[in-house]
Amino acid sequence: MQVAGATYAYGEENASNPLASVNNTDVRWQYFDLDGPYRNDYFIDGAYMLTPKLKLKYELHYWDTDVTGSSESGFETFRLKPIYFPTQGEWGSWKYKLAVGAEWIVDFGNEDKGIGSGSDQIAPLVGLAFVKGGTVLVPLVQHFVEYNGPDVNQTSFRMIAIQSLPNNFWGKLDAKVPIDWENDAVPASTEVQLGKMFTPSFGAYVDGLLGIGGDRPYEWGVGVGLRFNY
Repeated sequence: MQVAGATYAYGEENASNPLASVNNTDVRWQYFDLDGPYRNDYFIDGAYMLTPKLKLKYELHYWDTDVTGSSESGFETFRLKPIYFPTQGEWGSWKYKLAVGAEWIVDFGNEDKGIGSGSDQIAPLVGLAFVKGGTVLVPLVQHFVEYNGPDVNQTSFRMIAIQSLPNNFWGKLDAKVPIDWENDAVPASTEVQLGKMFTPSFGAYVDGLLGIGGDRPYEWGVGVGLRFNY
């Protein structure tokens, strides 16, 4: 869904792309198998275009987990992420736009319940969105550091691929390879998403999630989401 007055347009943009110029609010649930314990993550994931070149993403997460040995629940984090698009253009047969921004992560202090890290963080990012027909490729790099709470020092490399499919379906692959410098670990994971827009303003999707490698953050997961574009 395009934003009125946007200077960068290459057809309908999918809100599953964090660099898409869209206004949306998604209501989501994801379940994670933690190799014994479990975690349910209930969250709101949305975005609003403040100007054609400035996007504001927001998330609010609520967890239910038994990682401490008993069932606990509470708010995990609030996340606010302004993203600025300084330039756009064409590179051969691909169209692109550059994005720079930062994420502000506020932890709700429920780490004693096994919920969150206990750290408030700032995470600058840079990314590119490449588009060709119905294919979108988005490489992103983001670095997380704490300004309050336990030490965090992590660089995350992320590659997103989104493919438009017939009948208003889409598929998404989201691979994440964080390097945790503090703990000398690589908690990698990947997510596969299949969704459909039933109208220009309403859609739904399912997620499949898989932890990768010896430092994986979870074994596997599933999720569902409802999307509201406006």
